[in-house]
Amino acid sequence: MRMSLAQRVLLTWLFTLLFLIMLVLKLDEKAPWNWFLIFIPVWIFDTILLVMLIVKMAGRCKSGFDPRNGSQNIKKKAWYLIAMLLKLAFCLALCAKLQRFPTMKLAYVFIPLWALLIGGMVELGYNIFYVRRD
Repeated sequence: MRMSLAQRVLLTWLFTLLFLIMLVLKLDEKAPWNWFLIFIPVWIFDTILLVMLIVKMAGRCKSGFDPRNGSQNIKKKAWYLIAMLLKLAFCLALCAKLQRFPTMKLAYVFIPLWALLIGGMVELGYNIFYVRRD
């Protein structure tokens, strides 16, 4: 399952546009929907990305796979999986906070986002300052 760049961009724009339209309707009080319903385009997009990532990671387990063909490291794909799960945890906590289900502090809602940002900065620093020793 391989999508071209144009298809990925179009899919991203479509789900972003749907989310923004639903968000504006909710914030403008035109739609009395649940916050979890507002985030449905985000959930669908994240599910598509997670399935594609898991399929790529599972492809490394098949027989005859040659890891020397220049494909990305499994550690990097594992980081992508963790990053997606942290984003999902943040979105779930944010929806729960906006819906006023738990009486948790706002700082607890942002813990997955902070972990995601710190991990992203570590990966960026690693990619910038890492010297390959081939």
